[in-house]
Amino acid sequence: MYDIIIIGAGPAGISAGIYAVSRGKKTLVLEQAKVGGLLGKVSTVTHYSGIVEKETGASFAARLEKQALDAGVEIRFETVTEVSLSGETKRAVTAQGSYEAKKIILANGSRGRKLGIPGEEELAGKGMGMNAAKDGEAYAGKNVYVIGGADGAVKEALYLSQLAKKVTIVHFEEQLGCIAEFKEKIVKSSNIELRLGSRLHAVYGTDCVEALEIARESDGAVERMEDPGCGIFVYAGVIPNTELYTELTLEGGYIPVNEKMETAIPGVYAAGDIRVKQVRQAATAVSDGAVAAINAAM
Repeated sequence: MYDIIIIGAGPAGISAGIYAVSRGKKTLVLEQAKVGGLLGKVSTVTHYSGIVEKETGASFAARLEKQALDAGVEIRFETVTEVSLSGETKRAVTAQGSYEAKKIILANGSRGRKLGIPGEEELAGKGMGMNAAKDGEAYAGKNVYVIGGADGAVKEALYLSQLAKKVTIVHFEEQLGCIAEFKEKIVKSSNIELRLGSRLHAVYGTDCVEALEIARESDGAVERMEDPGCGIFVYAGVIPNTELYTELTLEGGYIPVNEKMETAIPGVYAAGDIRVKQVRQAATAVSDGAVAAINAAM
């Protein structure tokens, strides 16, 4: 029996774990993959207060994990397959066991949204749906396409522009949706091209991407481009990981909470990207985790 179980080891979950153990609570963090969540997979971490020079997602995640372990947080790398949130005792079930606690914090964030286009599944990992931080070097000197126009997409495009021969940003809106800082850097880049008002329509190939189709939003016209060996990096939004939480009433797939990060079920808290909120950034995730843990520890 634990005092607090935390599902997810991204910035929100690790922050919650550190604050929980500091208050003398026996705390367990369950994480299906690696510490860091989606942030751990980005090429660079920007705008977070106190980051080190040339901070990457991997280096940030490593420091998160070390700090949590040094603080005494127990982390188990197991996939939660079932939860029981109602009642005084909360339960999280994995293939390795069943864990119980008086309080539970849901902090398992979100996952990248797929496009649902022809060829996406067949070419996944073969040039389609690649990760800039992990796979960027493999596309040095080649053409790459970044799908998406928000901050995350443009930041990865800027990183890839240092490696690739040419970077094409494909975004369905007529303007990029990123911050001014990134727009200014795009203008100064010599090898980034914008395909605005457009969507990736399909990809073709066998062992790698050999061709792709881009559709124009205005009239639906489709252009086929032959580009063997290119890399396609998709940053088209996220989906919250809330499928297990059927006992909660969701809003647009996200978990509503109050200012204490409390959900509608007593003893159940939600923190980070998984909850209803205006701003989804590492800074707000860490804040959410702290607030959730402080209140769960009372």
